[in-house]
Amino acid sequence: MGRVGFAAKNIAFGYIGQAATALMSFILRTIFIQTLSEQLLGVNSLYTNILSILSMAELGIGTALNFALYRPVAEHDTEKVKSYMQLYRRAYYVIALVVAGIGLSIAPFLRYLIKKPGAITVQEMTLYYFIFLFNTVSTYFVSYKYSLVNAEQRNYIQTNINTITKIITVALQIVILLATRNFLLYLLTDAFVQLAQKIFVNWYLNSLYPFLKDKNVQPLTKAESGEIWTKTKALVLHKVGDVARLQTDSLIISSFIEIAVSGMVDNYTLVINTVTNFVNIIFNSVISGFGNLIATESREKQFQLFRVYRFFASWIYGFAVTGFFVLLTPLIRLWLGDAWILPASAVDLILIDLYFKGDRVVLSNFKTAAGVFEQDRYLALIQGAVNLVLSIWLVQVIGLAGIYVGTVVSGLIANVTKPVIIYHVCFDRSPAGYFADTAKYCLTVGGVTLLCLLISTRVIAHLNILTFLVMGVLITVIFNGVFLLLYGRSEECRYLVQLIRTRLHR
Repeated sequence: MGRVGFAAKNIAFGYIGQAATALMSFILRTIFIQTLSEQLLGVNSLYTNILSILSMAELGIGTALNFALYRPVAEHDTEKVKSYMQLYRRAYYVIALVVAGIGLSIAPFLRYLIKKPGAITVQEMTLYYFIFLFNTVSTYFVSYKYSLVNAEQRNYIQTNINTITKIITVALQIVILLATRNFLLYLLTDAFVQLAQKIFVNWYLNSLYPFLKDKNVQPLTKAESGEIWTKTKALVLHKVGDVARLQTDSLIISSFIEIAVSGMVDNYTLVINTVTNFVNIIFNSVISGFGNLIATESREKQFQLFRVYRFFASWIYGFAVTGFFVLLTPLIRLWLGDAWILPASAVDLILIDLYFKGDRVVLSNFKTAAGVFEQDRYLALIQGAVNLVLSIWLVQVIGLAGIYVGTVVSGLIANVTKPVIIYHVCFDRSPAGYFADTAKYCLTVGGVTLLCLLISTRVIAHLNILTFLVMGVLITVIFNGVFLLLYGRSEECRYLVQLIRTRLHR
């Protein structure tokens, strides 16, 4: 099966899994809000965020090793794969111990990170946190094995396992909440199912790749291990900066505003992530294909496909963001009620950041697949510093919206610099065409969004499920109609149409 075939299979299973887990997650969140307090929802969001920050201990070695695996997997060099996987395993065992140590050292300071905790005691805060920490640490003993599956472009294996696990977990958690209204049992249920999954994954992947159990493994040469550590050192800076930019919002909210607001933001994040996860399935499914493409195809072919995926990203993310600008807050109002609505200024900034994040997706994926880490190793640190300074300053001046001003500004730094690096290093071209396309797509999305907002003032003036659905149909027709009218004859669009036709006729 070729790159397109693997990508199609990954996308198909990804959509099935995402649809199933999205529905279950919305049901679970609704029951959670009805049975437990706003503070516990905020704690759930905050601890997830803290453990995401602790994952910084991985420091990019996984990304560097994934890149290193593409060529030996493409060349069916099993001995070399074994050597890389041995290094990967040892590194992740050390990382697990580091995360556990740092995580335990944070526990005494939890009370200072949670403003207005309500009825939650310090003892309960700590116990809940330890369950989250256990789930994270135990993941490192198994997750490294997925790198081999993904290097073979068989991402669907990981997707299917995660989907089944999620469905079982959510179903059991719904029963626990309805029967007991107990947050501790809710967390323990998740921990138990995840542990069972990790035991199964270890057995299954050992069966799928029996050579992973071989004791006779040749160590990597100094040149090979040196290349990995060189890329890892660059990725350390990327990782630290990304954490400072992307994983600190919940901490700032819970520390400077209150823990309950963190839970409110998490509801919006759940809706946004549910939709964008469908979109990201496409781009995450082709990243391993990018690695194979770079290892086997010419630079011209790489550039052609890069432009196609960039065009598609602008289209699909633009469509999603336009829909969110018009329908996100009305959806929260229909789902949970007015008490859970965030200020419009904060929501608008979250969506602006989402659009430009989508504009970076193909850049980031291609850069990762190509192993281009050193050239912009300080960029993420600059972004992280800008985000923290602006967010902490502005949250005290203008409230919640101030946090997202920092997020948007720091993100735009990458939108300007990454294209320059990618175009010069990977394609040996000027990025002028990229920025011209960016301006063109931004104007299109902005214009269509304003038009849809004007129409929505009449269509959903009296909000109900019917008017909501009618507005959704109108957005779909208007946005995609405009994009086809403006760009339907472009080379990128014609390539996509041809690709779809080819797949449908197989």
